[in-house]
Amino acid sequence: MLKLFSTVTKKVIVGYLVVVIFSLSAVGFALTRLHRQTLETQRLVNVDFRSFELVRDLQQNLLAQENIEKQLLILRDPALSELRMSRNGEFTRFALTLNYLADSETMKSLIKLVETYRQADSQLSEALFFEDWAKAQKISNEVTVPLRIQLLNYLAELRQQQQQTINADLEELSQNTGRAFQMTALLALIGICLSAPVSVTVILSIHRSVRALKKATQKISAGRFEHQPELSGEDEFAQLARDFSRMGEKLRELEQLRLDANPLTQLPGNLAIDREIDTRISQGRPFSHLYIDLDNFKVYSDRYGYNAGSDVLAKVGEMIQNVVAQYGAVDDLVGHIGGDDYVVLSSLESGEMLAQKIIEAFEKIVPSFYSEEDRRKGSFVGEDRYGIRRTFPLMTISIAVIPSDHYVYPSRLAISQDCARLKEYLKIQEGSHYMLEKRKE
Repeated sequence: MLKLFSTVTKKVIVGYLVVVIFSLSAVGFALTRLHRQTLETQRLVNVDFRSFELVRDLQQNLLAQENIEKQLLILRDPALSELRMSRNGEFTRFALTLNYLADSETMKSLIKLVETYRQADSQLSEALFFEDWAKAQKISNEVTVPLRIQLLNYLAELRQQQQQTINADLEELSQNTGRAFQMTALLALIGICLSAPVSVTVILSIHRSVRALKKATQKISAGRFEHQPELSGEDEFAQLARDFSRMGEKLRELEQLRLDANPLTQLPGNLAIDREIDTRISQGRPFSHLYIDLDNFKVYSDRYGYNAGSDVLAKVGEMIQNVVAQYGAVDDLVGHIGGDDYVVLSSLESGEMLAQKIIEAFEKIVPSFYSEEDRRKGSFVGEDRYGIRRTFPLMTISIAVIPSDHYVYPSRLAISQDCARLKEYLKIQEGSHYMLEKRKE
């Protein structure tokens, strides 16, 4: 009996050891692959997507430089020189960021090309500084424009390659997850077959986690960025699930911003503005809401044409951005609702000052929108919205400044209603004006 008991005991011990070995093997393998997947996901978020955003920003900056350079060489306006310096400084910051991402020959080649362009641009800047317009025009035509075209083409190809690489990495991530699932399931199944209840619990848990992550990988690979893996807790699976969620949120945010941005000014649209207002309200951060509207823009567009009107909207958007960048804070938001309506979200202290600076800047650039005859007269004859011909003054700007702290419970609806009320009052005033809402709710 003792001998038999001893044998059963050995079998139990051996069986238990086998269960433990296979269970540990399954868990160890799963955790190892999970760690690799986590590192790969973090690399995608911190390197690949960051590089993708940087290439996009470089493209937009180069296009802006091209537009400003053409206008500067034609108009020779000092204000455009300051704007060009601002764009160049922004380009330099992007170029410095490239050095931290130079982990491939492609990025190193891009850095060399960017450096070559910066050197050529420095020559152009020197000619512009001494107002040697002939030399500046020659450098632009023979050096900077060809280099910019080459750099834009390279960025376009690089961006396409980055997109393909990201898609391939996501697909590989999905395949690795599938292979990890298969191997983990096999090892755990052996433990189950040896009647190990603990192994049953482990394999079911791993199966659910891997299945959720595999599904998340497939959804994100297919562009379903809103999918949230159904995992909770503080283990590695939950951490990877949160990484997936953050990656999906980042991709969805980038997609929404791309779709929401105004195609003319590239400024954030209604979705981004509403989201920022809601965020500041929910966080209890007081702010100033500046609603900016151009007066007599429609009759201007009727007189000078659609292209001239679009050019005015783009230049006014750039002007507002420059004023906010110079006098506002880093987290201030400049948005374009549509048409001739803009929004600025700033601090309580900066709201009124920004309104003044925007009006000053607008008064400087508005004469350039008109012909010599209209500038001299200070007005022109056109038809109003009712088809009645009358004399219209040059465009002016109206700004309604709403501080959020004058509400007991601030909301987008209340701010919008007060903006509409102040706007109607400002519209009937002559000249450019702003009004600060001081009436408490």
